[in-house]
Amino acid sequence: MTESSATALVSTLDEALDLLRPYRTDDPAGRTPAEPLPSLLDQCEAALATIAGPPPLRSIHHMACTGGTLISRCLAALPNTVLLSEIDPLSRMHMSEVPHFSPTDLLRGFRQSVRPVSEDDLIAIFAAAVETASQRLGAKGQHLIIRDHAHSHFATDTNPDTRPTLHEMLAALGRVCSVVTVRHPLDSFLALLVPGWEKHLEPPTLGEYARRYTLFLDRHAGLPIVTYEDFVADPDGKLQQLSALLDLPYHPLATQFIDAVTLTGDSGRTGSVIAPRPRRPVPEAVEAQRQESPAYQALCARLGYTP
Repeated sequence: MTESSATALVSTLDEALDLLRPYRTDDPAGRTPAEPLPSLLDQCEAALATIAGPPPLRSIHHMACTGGTLISRCLAALPNTVLLSEIDPLSRMHMSEVPHFSPTDLLRGFRQSVRPVSEDDLIAIFAAAVETASQRLGAKGQHLIIRDHAHSHFATDTNPDTRPTLHEMLAALGRVCSVVTVRHPLDSFLALLVPGWEKHLEPPTLGEYARRYTLFLDRHAGLPIVTYEDFVADPDGKLQQLSALLDLPYHPLATQFIDAVTLTGDSGRTGSVIAPRPRRPVPEAVEAQRQESPAYQALCARLGYTP
C-alpha cells in the first residue's frame, strides 16, 4: 500500500468514527452485557409460521390388501416425511384378555387400565398427541402423514356406524389433506384369503366384503381417490399427484428408495419393482359369489372396475 492510499484509508476510517461517535455510551466497555443476537433460523421459522400458518394434518385411507403399503412406502420416501403406519386409536384388533407389555403405547395402556376409559377420552388424548407431533415436526420442516388402519373399523365385528373414522377425528382438529386409495375389490378380497383375514367378516364372503367396502367409501365420500392399478402403471406420475393432494414436496427419485422404507402391513407379494401383478387364482366359491352378489357388482360399478 502506498503512503497516499494509506493516508486516504485513515481519513475514511476517521470519518466513519465521527459518524458513530454520537451513538457512543459512557458505559465502560464490557460493563453492560450485549443482548444476544436472535438466531437467524428462529427468525426464519417465526416468519414462516406467520405467513403459512400451522401445517395441515395429512392422512391416507384404504382397506386392507389394496396396495396401500406400497403406496405408503413411496410417500414415506419423500423428503422430510414422517409416516405413521396403520393407525386407529379405537382399534381393538390388537387387544386381548391378558394385558400385554407396551411401554410406549399410551392408548393401549389406557385400554388395559383397571378402570375403563371412554372412547371420547381416547380420541381426545390421541388428538392432543397428533397436534403436538404435527406442530413440532412442522417447526423442523418435516411433514407428518397418518396412514389409517381402516380394516379395524370396517372389516371386523365392530359396527362402523358407532364410532368416528380416523379422518373425522383429524378433520375436527383443523385443515386436513386426505386421500383414499383403492384396488379392484376382487383382487383385494383374494389377497385377504391368503392370511385368512376374511374371517374377520361375518359372513366371510365377497358380498359381505363389498358391503363393508361400500360403507368405507360412504364415510370418506368427497375425498380424492387414486387407484392402485393407476399407481403401479405410472408410479412417478401418481406419486406426484399424491404429493400435490397431500401438500407434500415431491421428489422424482422417491420411488427408487422404497427398499429403505419398512412399514407395518407389508403382508402382500413382496418385491421392490413397482409393476402390475397377475390376479391370484379365483376359488370356485368366490367365482360363484362374484357372479351372484349385487353388492359386489355395485361396488365395481362405483369404482369403475369390470366385475
